[in-house]
Amino acid sequence: MLEQRTFGRISFLIINYAALAIFSLTCVFPIIHMLAMSFSSNSAVTAGWVSMWPVGFTLDSYKYILENPAFGQSFLVAVERVILGVSINMILTILAAYPLSKTNRRFPMRTVYAWFFAFTMIFNGGLIPSFMVVKATGLMDSIWALIIPSAVNVFNIILMLNFFRTLPNELEESAMMDGAGNWRTLWSIYLPISKPSIATILLFCIITHWNSWFDGLIYMNSPSHYPLQTYLRTVIVSKSLTNINSADLALLNNISNRTVIAAQLFVSILPILCIYPFLQKYFVKGLTLGSVKG
Repeated sequence: MLEQRTFGRISFLIINYAALAIFSLTCVFPIIHMLAMSFSSNSAVTAGWVSMWPVGFTLDSYKYILENPAFGQSFLVAVERVILGVSINMILTILAAYPLSKTNRRFPMRTVYAWFFAFTMIFNGGLIPSFMVVKATGLMDSIWALIIPSAVNVFNIILMLNFFRTLPNELEESAMMDGAGNWRTLWSIYLPISKPSIATILLFCIITHWNSWFDGLIYMNSPSHYPLQTYLRTVIVSKSLTNINSADLALLNNISNRTVIAAQLFVSILPILCIYPFLQKYFVKGLTLGSVKG
């Protein structure tokens, strides 16, 4: 019986690892294929010779996009959006989650505010009212149109307040006995021991702002104000190489729409690939936010 269990366990692990390996390859293959296309020549990509390794290796596609002022401008707009948007997201999330994590005795209006926030997760005005509000407040065609409408994320607030609730009450009581107020308790005690939740929500906010494209399309009147993902969307839909000048004509033999788009897409995901490893150690622990503790 013991041998059968051991054999069954080994069989399960083999099948499980094989299934996870296949699933991982299906996720990684498009990225590798896109990277190979970006380093391949136009003729090789057109002929369909590129799979997971560059054919006719060339850096012309990256040279073209790095010299393209529209791509550089949209990249800077995206970086500005991430810096401002994530900073505001995190500040408002922490300031909202801390009081909502208290009991009704400490914060009598807690239930009212909690239901107010929860209501916004279920019901919203829709696209047209949101557009009218942004236009009426004078935010159109500015970076704040991409930041303020999404400044408060209720889902992140719920994650953070659930994490605050798991912290021992004795920490706050000890701090208040020593004369610390709510602000001092929050910034000196709660936040330093809340790195898993902060890192998780930080990663969520970075990815949300970096990958958003639709709001840039509807709130920006000038293409020069497009964030990176909105610019890439217009490039992919139009499928045309713009801003070609005499200096770029020499590159046209080795690049095409497909190679340039592949290079632009890979450059757009590169910052997230660089940031994630630094937050991953906190992200795994942060995934258990609000879970039942034994």
